[in-house]
Amino acid sequence: AKNAESGGRPTVILAKTLKGFSLATFQGRNTVHQQKTMKDEEMMSFRTVLDIPLSDDQIKMGGAGLGGEFFRNPGPDSPEVKYMLDRRQALGGCYPTRTPAKVSSLVEIPPSDLYGMFDKGNPKDVSTTMAFRDLLRKLMKFGDFGKRLCPMVTDEARTFGMNAFFHEFKIHAPFGQHYTPVDHDSLMKYAEAPDGQMLQEGISEAGALCTWIACGTSYASQGCPMLPFFIYYSMFGFQRVGDFIWQAADARSRGFLLGATAGRTTLNGEGLQHQDGHSLLMALSNPAVIGWDPAFAYELSYIVEDGIQKMWGEDKDLIYYISVYNENHPMPPVPEVKTLGKTAKEGCLKGLYKFSEAPADKPLTVRLIGTGSIMQQVLRAEGLLAEFGVGCEIWSATNIGELHREAFRKERYARLHPTEPAPKFWVKDCLGDYDGVTVFSSDNISQYPQLIEKYVGGDFVILGTDGFGRSDTREKLRRFFEIDAESVAVAALTALSRQGKVDAKVAAEAIEKFGIKYERPDITMDDCIDE
Repeated sequence: AKNAESGGRPTVILAKTLKGFSLATFQGRNTVHQQKTMKDEEMMSFRTVLDIPLSDDQIKMGGAGLGGEFFRNPGPDSPEVKYMLDRRQALGGCYPTRTPAKVSSLVEIPPSDLYGMFDKGNPKDVSTTMAFRDLLRKLMKFGDFGKRLCPMVTDEARTFGMNAFFHEFKIHAPFGQHYTPVDHDSLMKYAEAPDGQMLQEGISEAGALCTWIACGTSYASQGCPMLPFFIYYSMFGFQRVGDFIWQAADARSRGFLLGATAGRTTLNGEGLQHQDGHSLLMALSNPAVIGWDPAFAYELSYIVEDGIQKMWGEDKDLIYYISVYNENHPMPPVPEVKTLGKTAKEGCLKGLYKFSEAPADKPLTVRLIGTGSIMQQVLRAEGLLAEFGVGCEIWSATNIGELHREAFRKERYARLHPTEPAPKFWVKDCLGDYDGVTVFSSDNISQYPQLIEKYVGGDFVILGTDGFGRSDTREKLRRFFEIDAESVAVAALTALSRQGKVDAKVAAEAIEKFGIKYERPDITMDDCIDE
């Protein structure tokens, strides 16, 4: 208050409120929420407290429904109305309007060839998290566009490979760095500066999302487009601060959310706190969010390019959620095989594409679909099935949610246009005309791929990470959930035997050979579930 009296702004405002103020008969009572009507006496008391110029007779006539006056219009020339209209004009008129900056005409976005940095593949083991880091660093060096990117972390930036950004781009601190960090003698030391570009929010995803919203809406609120990239442990996103992400969509934020160490089996050894297999399903509940699950570096790069093009090249109010993993593996080059005449890049951005054809020398063929880190298990299953004379057609599903949304829209169109041929849609065109076996394996719960189940022809076997699991090695977790290569192979052989294409003894032989057991105790749920 003293600060305000001396001409400054108050630092704290404490407002004491009273529930039902001016309604004498139930002022300060919780029943105010249920009060639907008021008696004449209550209306007159209300009138008197607020000094409204209405007579008792006017209120009584109104209360009796006889044409009395409950409302008073001060008139167009009254100070109250003049003030109200002046303020409305200052705010842009009586109708709310939103005139955000047209980013597509303000900022030059990077050309498409910048995103081809992973097209040739990499034989060295690397994770999609590290691929994202390398891509983001390159984007941040692209002229004025790069200066408008805002990487954000809340916890363990080094886990996500972001420590290299500390020294190069600096952490934003309005008043600079006034302490000596413990890593001051290292090359990639913790460095803060007033012009720092990176935001280190402390261990608070809620606080970080508020900053993310401010950054993601700056194109409208400030006329200064900024593009936030918030990377965090995936379990601490939609599950922890999903309400803030909903608010971000309501505010028409634009930006990227990166769910790192994604998947229920990717970060073992820390109990259940990092076993996320449901964020992509939760992301689908937010209409503004497009959730991706890339398996390879080139897929990740294409997805980021697509998001930037839509948000800033086409001025669309979207949020891209991308699962990134910490498992290192070789990154393949972009396959040349086409899916219904479309390139791997085009298919990737539609949510599904064929990664490799089945060999022609095998008497039997199955389709295997993988996502994220579990694509490595799918690729390994191809070799296991070859030993049983079964060839594999491999598919990568980068976005189950968008496949579902497209199908939903097209089915609605068909429902409301009965005289027209039913429209086609990508997932059905790719997987529908088929009478064989398709096995889908991912690090997500099975309800996620079930969104497209009815569009898949033949027998569709879904392997997912349902249940709590346990804290153990990555390999044991994947065997527990039955999403590893051996489980994929057994699922394919059993489904083929059900179709009469292989002897059931072949599937039983594989189960014994791979050591897969029927019993699967889950000590976290033993007292909750009846077998």
